[in-house]
Amino acid sequence: MSSPVKLIVADDLQRSRLTVFFRFLLTLPHLIWLVLWGVVVFFAVVANWFATLVRGTPPRSLHGFISRYVRYEIHVGAYLYLIANRFPGFTGEPGYEVDVELPEPARQNRWIVFFRLLLAFPAFLIAAALSGGASQRSAGGLLVTVALLGWFVGLFRARMPRGLRDAGAYCLSYSAQLSAYLLLLTDRYPSSDPQTAIGALPTREDPVQLAVEDDRRRSRLTVFFRLLLALPHIVWLYLWGLVALLALIVDWVATLAAGRSPDALHRFLGAYIRYQTHVVAYLMLAANPFPGFLGKPGSYPVDLRIAPRERQNRWTVLFRVLLALPALLISGAYGGLVFVAAFLGWFAALVRGEMPVGLRNAIALGLRYQQQLNAYIYLLTPSYPYSGPTASAAAGDAPPAAYLPPDALVTPA
Repeated sequence: MSSPVKLIVADDLQRSRLTVFFRFLLTLPHLIWLVLWGVVVFFAVVANWFATLVRGTPPRSLHGFISRYVRYEIHVGAYLYLIANRFPGFTGEPGYEVDVELPEPARQNRWIVFFRLLLAFPAFLIAAALSGGASQRSAGGLLVTVALLGWFVGLFRARMPRGLRDAGAYCLSYSAQLSAYLLLLTDRYPSSDPQTAIGALPTREDPVQLAVEDDRRRSRLTVFFRLLLALPHIVWLYLWGLVALLALIVDWVATLAAGRSPDALHRFLGAYIRYQTHVVAYLMLAANPFPGFLGKPGSYPVDLRIAPRERQNRWTVLFRVLLALPALLISGAYGGLVFVAAFLGWFAALVRGEMPVGLRNAIALGLRYQQQLNAYIYLLTPSYPYSGPTASAAAGDAPPAAYLPPDALVTPA
């Protein structure tokens, strides 16, 4: 089910080097105005809370005033974190190149209104992983990481990479949904699903793809003991990893000499990365069945599809670890999201017997990026990992994305 809070991205990815270099200084007037406006909004939200408790519906005047503030907050965040290029206005009016669509006032459950702050606690954890806190203005998380890397790229190329822009937009989308939920603009819980966060997503044919064929049903017993059940796999993964490290050194020398990874080493390292995917998917509740120990293709609902070996540039092979450093920063940020989504999914699966689609898809996105990075470091592919969410395949097609379409009858968590 789609959220009534929608992020609209109409950015063309072009950036001005001058405004990128001075982006923080240029944003300072907006940050000051945002704080001053926020003080007034605080009292408006308190009044709105009492009014909604009494009437069951937010007053239209307060709803409109708070909506403009949330919209303005997203405009400022988009500009500050290089998700947009044009200098925003100060009024929070619609029409900015990264905008948010907010719902009209509607009836809300009074019990949910009364306990709104307490109910939002799980969403605060996801927001901390994505943006460093409940607001995109907080430091840390995926949003700051992609903005930092985008700053350097924007200076050199005068352009923001689509993957970084979309990853940042995903963070802004969740921030907008959380703000709208906290400030009583809607009673729809924020969705962590990257498939529904920012509208149309690119369809890619990366040489390393994560295919998810999981029905989200979970055994409560195996969920409760998931870490203990995964211990044999963790031990085997560690032992296999020692051998894989030696194989990587041999593969690195061979690829430097021949310009192509030897077929036997490509298959061995590919099996290791695939097995690693199965284990992490099981441990983080992205899948339910107990995985095998061999990393066979197609043997698990969350599977890694690796293209055949191809020629690689020797210079990029020589400096592969150095070139991977920016991706390691993004992978670390995604790792925080995966951990938080798995932590919340553990409780949800125990109660409901299924994994919420939003949490499952968020884990899949982070897992896909991490395994594309591992494949790049292990010389399975010369393709750099793609940092943004991608579109799902049509029904019956081989999925080129990290997740299946969201269930139409399930409200994501």
